[in-house]
Amino acid sequence: MDSLNNIDFKKLASQQKSIRMKMRLLVLAHFKDGHSRTQIAKFLMVSRTSVNKWVHTFLEEGLEGLKEKPRTGRPPPFLTFEQREQLSQYIKDKANDTQGGRLTGADIHAYIVKEFGQHYHPDSIYYLLDHMGFSWITSRSKHPKQSQEVQDDFKKIQN
Repeated sequence: MDSLNNIDFKKLASQQKSIRMKMRLLVLAHFKDGHSRTQIAKFLMVSRTSVNKWVHTFLEEGLEGLKEKPRTGRPPPFLTFEQREQLSQYIKDKANDTQGGRLTGADIHAYIVKEFGQHYHPDSIYYLLDHMGFSWITSRSKHPKQSQEVQDDFKKIQN
């Protein structure tokens, strides 16, 4: 185990790239110089709890204990790449459907549950679609029986 007296914390701190590790080493440098933990917290503008934790960790585990631990972060998305591709194709097919109608977030949620067995919060459906590159901006819907010829004939009658 490392001893406070055998390590030059200021030199180590100057060599660090990580600001978090640099701060921890500066705490130990001040502690080695005989400052109280409260004074160290005021000098470095960190909480006294953090100073206590870092000093305790060093005394128990040495320099290894001060290194960053891996963080869990946000969990990965529920759908795999292949499933997202399948969902994307489903949305594109529905958008090009000649029968008209709109595809809602609830429709997409129902499809995901039915096909993949995954449950998303309704708000998350919209984030998922945004990440997949889809937008809720839609063109004006057309009636399934709409005919361009009939419209052109109607315009001729009006003139």
